[in-house]
Amino acid sequence: MKYKRLSKEQLEELHQEFINFLATQSITAEEWAALKKDTPQVAEEELDVFSDLIWEGVLAKVKYLENISARHMHLFQLTEKEMKLISVKVANPNIDLRTPEGFGWFKKNWQSDFVEYLTASKAYSEDKNKDKFTLIEQGAVITKGELYQWFDEIIN
Repeated sequence: MKYKRLSKEQLEELHQEFINFLATQSITAEEWAALKKDTPQVAEEELDVFSDLIWEGVLAKVKYLENISARHMHLFQLTEKEMKLISVKVANPNIDLRTPEGFGWFKKNWQSDFVEYLTASKAYSEDKNKDKFTLIEQGAVITKGELYQWFDEIIN
C-alpha cells in the first residue's frame, strides 16, 4: 500500500465508486461477500488498492494545502514543478491562530512586529503525490488556496 487505507466513513461515501472498482475487476456483489468471508486477506488487499487509486486521483488534483497550528501557518501552493511555501509565525504567546479570536487578532496585526514571514520553494522528489501525501500526514488539509493567494499578493 502506497498511502493509507480510507476510513470506514470515506469508504461508505465512496460506495458507488467501490462497486464500480470491483466491477472493473469482474467481482460481483456475491463474489465480494464471499471474498470478505472466505479470504479476508484478499478483500483487505482490494480495499488497499482502491484506497491508493482514490488517493492518487485526489493528490493529482491538489493545488493548495494549509497546516495551521497555534502560532504557525504553513501555506503551500503545489505547482507542476515545485512546492511553494509561505510560512507565518506569530510571536505573541497569547495567540492561537486556530481560534476565531486568535485569527481575528492576526487579521488586525498581520503587519506588526509580532508576525514573521518566510517564503521558500522545493522541487518534488521523484514521487510528487507522495510528497503531497506526506504533508497531509503531517497535518495539512486541502484548501482552495484563498489564504495562500492573499499572502502571495501582499508579499509580491
